[in-house]
Amino acid sequence: MHDLTALVEEHMTAARVAPHGRSAHLVVHDGALRQSVIALVSGSELEDHNAPPAATLQVLRGRVRLTASSGDRELGAGQLYVIPKERHGLLALDDAAVLLTAVTAVA
Repeated sequence: MHDLTALVEEHMTAARVAPHGRSAHLVVHDGALRQSVIALVSGSELEDHNAPPAATLQVLRGRVRLTASSGDRELGAGQLYVIPKERHGLLALDDAAVLLTAVTAVA
């Protein structure tokens, strides 16, 4: 079992001293399923990258903007969003932490 609150605290602390302003931890790696906690300080971002076959983003703390060609989406703590199947990025609008759930292959 994982304590997400403790992981968020640990990785927010690490993100604040990291040169790129973020820190991540792979929580679950089970076959094609991946879950990661990603902490970002306000203003830091994950540059555009390809989407996996299926993924969701749950905001655990703060606010983020998911950027995509189909339109940007602002998300706050407690919100869950299905990531579009296109290149996308993530910008922290506040100090933020998210739980990324991704399926990396399809049967």
